[in-house]
Amino acid sequence: MKPSVILYAVFLTVSLGIKAQQVDTVSYEVTKNMPVFYEQLKQQLTYPAAWGKSTTKDFGKWRIETRNIVMECMQNLPPAPSKYDMSVVGTEQRAGYEARKIWFNVSEWSRIPAYLLVPDGKGPFPAVIMLHDHGAHFSIGKEKMVRPFGVSPEISADAEDWVVRCYDGQYTGDYFAQNGYVVLSIDALFWGERGRKEGVSYDGQQALASNFMQMGASWGAFINMDDVRSAEFLASLPMVDKNRVGCLGFSMGAYRSWMLAALTDCVKASASICWMNTTEHLMTLTNNQNKGGSAFSMLIPGLRRYLDYPHVASIACPKPTLFFNGTQDKLFPVEGVKDAYNIMQSVWQSQEVSDRLVTKIWEEKHFFNKEMQRETLEFFNKWLK
Repeated sequence: MKPSVILYAVFLTVSLGIKAQQVDTVSYEVTKNMPVFYEQLKQQLTYPAAWGKSTTKDFGKWRIETRNIVMECMQNLPPAPSKYDMSVVGTEQRAGYEARKIWFNVSEWSRIPAYLLVPDGKGPFPAVIMLHDHGAHFSIGKEKMVRPFGVSPEISADAEDWVVRCYDGQYTGDYFAQNGYVVLSIDALFWGERGRKEGVSYDGQQALASNFMQMGASWGAFINMDDVRSAEFLASLPMVDKNRVGCLGFSMGAYRSWMLAALTDCVKASASICWMNTTEHLMTLTNNQNKGGSAFSMLIPGLRRYLDYPHVASIACPKPTLFFNGTQDKLFPVEGVKDAYNIMQSVWQSQEVSDRLVTKIWEEKHFFNKEMQRETLEFFNKWLK
């Protein structure tokens, strides 16, 4: 055989071997929306600012420092309003209270609609800000918590259907107003009357979140800060006792509730129904949280480098705080719920106020039934009345 033929055969063999080796080493690095190294990523999350891990051992100082960390991760934020400038555009008398449709300045950039429910009689009254859920249902927001009035038949029917599906047929805001609480409920940005001019869609929320991030901001942080300003507005009203203001929410509203209690001491007590877990149990191949979309409304970029969800919620300690979750809730694995509850219980215990933290797992799905609402009312009656 000629030397040139032998050399070509050797070259071909080596070349094919290299190509085969290259094919053998190719691997995909994303599976079910997650990087294949997601477990390694989670292992890097040591939460150094958490109570018990932080180098700060004075709890009062820790609360201030840790709240500042959260606020820093939330920047860039709108400035507070120079005045609320509330206007009442409609009223409806109900059994034991008056429903008011109002507008007020929630920031220097946004003037928003809300429902305000005021009990009959002489105040000042305790008050609760009602924080609506996500539900991938954007056509209504505050109407999920308060029975609407002066709206189209379509909005009324929408609200009635939603309150049956998620709240056991009972408007939680009206239920509390009937029991002597001033109630405020706003639309989170992208819901109800604060939706998109072109009409909202599920994909639209991801685009909105991306656009916020490209401008050094966060959609989730804007929602949280609107809630803080709304609570401050509620506490400023003459019929409200500013020392007896609480917050309550279901699902995304629950997330908003414990975030609100962590971010401002204007809120004296909070209740969160069906939203608490740990990153370890939420960041898996099967949990709904890994799909993006809805998760963007509850994300603060960079915060997981310092604190997990129950660590942030613990900033509220020593306030009276309630958490309910369900065994049949497919969104929040029970083991993660238990881990988060244990973390928070250790914090309240460390401050000798364990009686102020209520954690309960119900035999229930992702749902806020009437019995849960009754126990939540009793919780607020204990601490705000």
